[in-house]
Amino acid sequence: MRSLNDKVVVITGAGGGIGRALAVEMAGHGARLAVSDVDAEGVAETVSLLERAGAGSVKTDVLDVSDRPAVLAYAGDVAEHFGHVNVLVNNAGVTMTGDFEEMTLEEFDWLLGINLDGVVTGTKAFLPHLIASGDGHLVNISSLFGFVSMGGQSAYNASKFAVRGFTESVRQEMLVNRHPVAVTCVHPGGVRTGIVRNGRATKSQDAAAFNEIFEQKLAHTSPEKAARIIVRGILRNRARQLVGPDAHVVHFLGKVLGSRYQDLLAGASRRFLPGKLS
Repeated sequence: MRSLNDKVVVITGAGGGIGRALAVEMAGHGARLAVSDVDAEGVAETVSLLERAGAGSVKTDVLDVSDRPAVLAYAGDVAEHFGHVNVLVNNAGVTMTGDFEEMTLEEFDWLLGINLDGVVTGTKAFLPHLIASGDGHLVNISSLFGFVSMGGQSAYNASKFAVRGFTESVRQEMLVNRHPVAVTCVHPGGVRTGIVRNGRATKSQDAAAFNEIFEQKLAHTSPEKAARIIVRGILRNRARQLVGPDAHVVHFLGKVLGSRYQDLLAGASRRFLPGKLS
């Protein structure tokens, strides 16, 4: 896919952050958009931005990607509305911060239902339409934490490692079966979105302090820059797209250090991250 002009692009989690920025960026490339989010107000604000940017055809929906029947029905609605689908961006995601020993299984499942099951169901629902388009592209958003793990992020790490493995397997299947669908797995580093601020945390986790550290010291990339990088990766048919200097650095260190990176990150966490609430 060398151009997004007149291509039908589906973006989940488009009510803010990277999803919203991607919608605006792709509209600038002439794409026709289907944007959704569980947050009705957020997706409405995105649509307002798209209208001010002069976007053409835009379909909007309130969608919970953890609701499997809703996602399956949504794919049919989008395909019927536009006639075909070229690009799917499985972007919707959440965070759950805190030690696994204090996390409930319900909290763990809540995150997996969105970050992993949402990607799997979205891919299953839209893949036949991407293949039928003759010029399809699947984009799944993993994370820097799809390469390395970090204490306090067990659920998030589990989901993003899984998204990476799932996406790379699907890409190989597209190649083996000669389907006209390119596949890109995206690994953002710290991006200035509300994902941590709007996420959940265990009871003893100082969520406010963690969010302050993330937004002030770790989130170096703007959503708009992230969107430009992702679109460039799509148009260049990259199998793996890293986003942000921190993603490149940590990816490199993970390869060089092997499992020793775990000791390095554990030490850094003890030194720089907030302790537990008393």
